[in-house]
Amino acid sequence: MITQALVANGAKVYITSRRDEGDVSDKSNIKCLYDEMCQKEPKGIQLLVNNAGIATKYSTAGQPEMSDPQAITDHFWQTEEQSWADTFETNVTGVYYMTMAFLPLLERGREVTPGYTSSVVNVTSISGFMKGNSSGQFAYASSKAVATHLTRMLATTFAETKVRVNCIAPGVFPSEMTTGESGEGNKSVIDKGMSSPAGRPGNDFDMAASTLFLAGPGGVFSTNRHYSLMGVGLSSSLLLIMLIVRRKHSRSAGC
Repeated sequence: MITQALVANGAKVYITSRRDEGDVSDKSNIKCLYDEMCQKEPKGIQLLVNNAGIATKYSTAGQPEMSDPQAITDHFWQTEEQSWADTFETNVTGVYYMTMAFLPLLERGREVTPGYTSSVVNVTSISGFMKGNSSGQFAYASSKAVATHLTRMLATTFAETKVRVNCIAPGVFPSEMTTGESGEGNKSVIDKGMSSPAGRPGNDFDMAASTLFLAGPGGVFSTNRHYSLMGVGLSSSLLLIMLIVRRKHSRSAGC
């Protein structure tokens, strides 16, 4: 979705994928990627998208009887320790090392266009903000919460370099992770209604618009921000805060 949107709008895009792999959890591999990019783009780059992410197979294995403590323990205790390590290596550690490695190229790239600032876009997940277990995806949801906070830390750390860091947190979007497959043109489809104003899951255009905003001139003033693409309104915690504030105002007004 993101790659196609950038290419369609004239960007020169380099990707690591299934055909030309790059292990973002391996520092030596990341260093090789960086060195190669330095040769190909000596004037720098303007955008880094950290989109690699995994959810282990077990994390989608359903729920136990949630009123039975022993059933809960027996079910979730089956999770392999390595699944936590693998998930965090890709979803968190990979984001950290990729961003740190490419910072000099990003800083250099902002000089190509006066007034423009290069940026990093981390693709996290709405699972990182939800208080439930996301259908048993404890490792995945936790890693995305950490990646969101890592985005804030990186944005703050890079402030003086003029490199921006933001994250996009998708809700239900078609991908191989959510559908288990992809069709022609690497497209996945979710046949599922949603209780949102759009009445549907997210699609290519939603992700494209968000990415293009952050990567383009419109996003130059945005850093240290997360953009939730979930198709619904405020979270319950924000709504609760608004209600409390309104009630306080009502009391002060003598109501």
